[in-house]
Amino acid sequence: MKQDIHLHHKQWFGRLRAALYDIEPAQLGTVLNDMFAADAQIHLAFPFEDLDGPHALLERAYMPLLEAIPDLERRDFILMAGESQGKNWVGCCGHYIGVFRRPWLDIPPTQHAVAMRYHEFFRIEDDQIVEMQAVWDIPQVMMQASAWPLVPSLGVEWVVPGPATSDGILLRPYDGDQAENSVKLVIDMLTALKRNNEGVEAMQLDRYWHPKFLWYGPAGIGTSRRISGFRSWHQIPFLKAMPDRDAFLDKGISLGDGNYVGFTAWPGMHMTLSGDGWLGIPPVNQRLTMRSLDFWRCENGLIRENWVLVDLLDVYHQLGVDVFERMRELTVARQPQQFT
Repeated sequence: MKQDIHLHHKQWFGRLRAALYDIEPAQLGTVLNDMFAADAQIHLAFPFEDLDGPHALLERAYMPLLEAIPDLERRDFILMAGESQGKNWVGCCGHYIGVFRRPWLDIPPTQHAVAMRYHEFFRIEDDQIVEMQAVWDIPQVMMQASAWPLVPSLGVEWVVPGPATSDGILLRPYDGDQAENSVKLVIDMLTALKRNNEGVEAMQLDRYWHPKFLWYGPAGIGTSRRISGFRSWHQIPFLKAMPDRDAFLDKGISLGDGNYVGFTAWPGMHMTLSGDGWLGIPPVNQRLTMRSLDFWRCENGLIRENWVLVDLLDVYHQLGVDVFERMRELTVARQPQQFT
């Protein structure tokens, strides 16, 4: 019998999931070194950017986060795997949670529980992770710390839930036909979305999205429900500001697993900020790229839920806006070493 490679990868990946659930720093370092290739390509959201191998991932990303949140734990609500462009990937979506005890990236601590959503994709070869692409929703932590220094979201800000069906941890035998059907539905929908210059009717979203569709956007944009909510609080402001936006569908990684689909590219979109109305940013006529890592859940031939993370801090960085400096100015009175 041919090995179910995708089920194997998800089971094999369980060692890292366990190490990030009950985190002990030394053990985590051992697991990272064992599971990542020494020269693994690691791409993280701004301000971390590209890191060289598992030691840098531990020392520059995880250890500062653990210093700030000593009881940190990682909770997946989606775990999926699949093949795209001849390469095997595992995709994860969930929250890092814990009590925010000490500053992190100069975000002032709250002494309360915080949650930070993550979307992470791992390319696996010969039972080693050779590439990682991940967006951590750092603005979500800023908001929970009352330290978000920029415009309010149009959508709802909350701790985004996992799948309504509670079946996102896909540890059953891989069904290639079902995965292929799920990917086709999502890619057809994304292709229709690219018809924005023909008007919203040309997108025919009611062919693809469930009437109770939920779009879980990143902190800074927020969540919306139904096609009307998506258009009002994300799509219309987005396209007014960047009418030429285009997604790299042919170059991205599209994974299917059961009713779930994941997509990643680094970056995944490009556009020109030529109009007003998105995140309060003026029309500067500047070319931008966006890192967008997404998950979808399909139900009875329609898309019912979509989890989206965009590296908004990287977008602001491309525009020359230092979000962290603005945050420090906003919270200077909460940082005694800077306020005298």
